[in-house]
Amino acid sequence: MGSSAPVLTGDGVLLRLPRHTDFPAWRNLREESRDFLRPWEPMWTLDELSWPAYRRRIRRYNQEAREGSGYSFFIFDAAETTLFGGVTVGHIRRGVAQSCTLGYWMGERHAGQGHMRRAVEAVKLFAFDIEGLHRIEAACLPRNERSIRLLESCGFSHEGHLRGYLKIAGRWEDHCLYALLAEQWSRSTASAVTQTGDPTSRHQGDRVSVS
Repeated sequence: MGSSAPVLTGDGVLLRLPRHTDFPAWRNLREESRDFLRPWEPMWTLDELSWPAYRRRIRRYNQEAREGSGYSFFIFDAAETTLFGGVTVGHIRRGVAQSCTLGYWMGERHAGQGHMRRAVEAVKLFAFDIEGLHRIEAACLPRNERSIRLLESCGFSHEGHLRGYLKIAGRWEDHCLYALLAEQWSRSTASAVTQTGDPTSRHQGDRVSVS
């Protein structure tokens, strides 16, 4: 996993791919945040928080990272002792598109403290400077004011209304489409990038830092 999994750090947060050993912290955080998260997510399965379901997630995350089609990060404090939530750079398209979609979730007790904004800033640097993408898209429910504030504070622009875009909590829901382009991205919040390992090998031990 290490050969295809960068570690992102910046402003008090650390982002890395989930590991099997993260299961207890992930399960506990998701369980205690169940009512907080479920209105904004696809319907949870009956085994949503089980070990077999988590193990399947890990396999999928690792495969996507190896293929370069997506990266699912867990968000920790700088000491990597407390799990805050997760953020995903998914559906990476190359060729003439050079784009991806941004997804995220935050544990209820950590919400509203700026952790996700700092995580998104690290992800922006990774997507634009490391992956060389041109466009990051994010969709959120029109009633999700917290998510809208986050995207706007991170420089995303509202581009339109998507009808019946995603099935959330068992219902096909309209979404607001937001996007950020590479040329709009300000480097004032992402001024340093440090990579270690063989620079000719994709993400081999890479560590991306945001200062």
